[in-house]
Amino acid sequence: MGIMKNSSDVLIIGAGLAGLMCAKRLAERGISCQVLEGSDDIGGRIRTDEVDGFLLDRGFQVFQTAYPVCLKQLDYAALALHPFYPGALIMFEGRFHLVSDPIRRPWEMFRTLFTPIGTLSDKLKVARLRHALTAQRSRSVREQPERSTLDALRAYGFTNAIIERFFRPFLGGVFLDPQLETSERIFEYVMRMFALGDTAIPAAGMSKIPKQLAGHLPAGTIRLGARVASVEASCVTLASGERITGKAIVVATDLAQVAQLFPELPVRHSRGVTCLYYAAKVTPLKGPYLVLNGEPDGPVNNLCVLSEVCPSYAPPEQSLISVSVLGTPPREDALLDKDVRAQLTYWFGAQVSDWRLIRSYRIPHAQPEQKPGFQEAFARTPIRPGIYLCGDYREMATIEGAMVSGLRTGDAVTSSLPCSRS
Repeated sequence: MGIMKNSSDVLIIGAGLAGLMCAKRLAERGISCQVLEGSDDIGGRIRTDEVDGFLLDRGFQVFQTAYPVCLKQLDYAALALHPFYPGALIMFEGRFHLVSDPIRRPWEMFRTLFTPIGTLSDKLKVARLRHALTAQRSRSVREQPERSTLDALRAYGFTNAIIERFFRPFLGGVFLDPQLETSERIFEYVMRMFALGDTAIPAAGMSKIPKQLAGHLPAGTIRLGARVASVEASCVTLASGERITGKAIVVATDLAQVAQLFPELPVRHSRGVTCLYYAAKVTPLKGPYLVLNGEPDGPVNNLCVLSEVCPSYAPPEQSLISVSVLGTPPREDALLDKDVRAQLTYWFGAQVSDWRLIRSYRIPHAQPEQKPGFQEAFARTPIRPGIYLCGDYREMATIEGAMVSGLRTGDAVTSSLPCSRS
């Protein structure tokens, strides 16, 4: 049996956004906690690697500035956010077509209206949907109707043309769900956030977000390399055999580890993504655009030149290109790279052969699945006495969802430990 150590009031397993936000809330309430992180750094799925002067987020990720909890909990000025263009470039029939936000780019409305990305009626319906979503009062996601995003788009009257050429690659990239099975609740919420704020990345990479949260915690709160093997009431056992006690335990890991620790919980699937980063001496695209694949062929779902969005993502006189492939294809990296280059040569020409593949990330558990009914399987009550689940899968698979879950779990733990308040 391992050595038993006394611990803080609360043990938090996982130093991703949800766990860090929970720890921040507990610290604000005067409750001591210890965050146990099994890896070598904080952030969970939001981490940034520096390779040869390039900033590589572990998978293409963006931040929505309109998230209400993030607005209260994060210092946007310190993040030094760089926004994307409010719209997208869509590759269709061998050409790039610009689709702009009609409110933020009204001078480009005429150009957008007459692209082949859907009918004129489709474009007007997009504008009406945008207005309806931004005008409605802020409601809990749980108040929204439940059906798939694809069913919702069809019910709104959108044609197959705009669904296949815009919504499927765009929302498929957001939800990692090319079939658009994701709940309409999430679709409407995310579209509202896109309309109300900027889509951006921090100058120092996405890892700046969890690092900012961690900066609010007392020194010594986070313990790295502390992989948890099992969880019991008031006790955590590490892989090393060490046992640590706490009055409450918060499990803030991803779904894969939750399933290992608590096999009695209902099965919840994850969606994966593969991200390839390329270095180029000449940018293939000028401007902070997201590029969508509006055609049915090829592995690439979306692409952007991150150094055009934020120059600090690449060293001087270099460009950083991010390519997203939905899922985790079984083909080895060299073969996937070959397929990606073949498609991008069709888009950008022979220059693609000169690009250098910096790194590939295969992320099998990038997002929890969010089909209709996804929230009901995981209630907010403790799963066992004194043990709480915390993570974006309990709310919605967004940065905001992770933050909200952290706050709610911190409040629930606070209520259960009235004597621990200072």
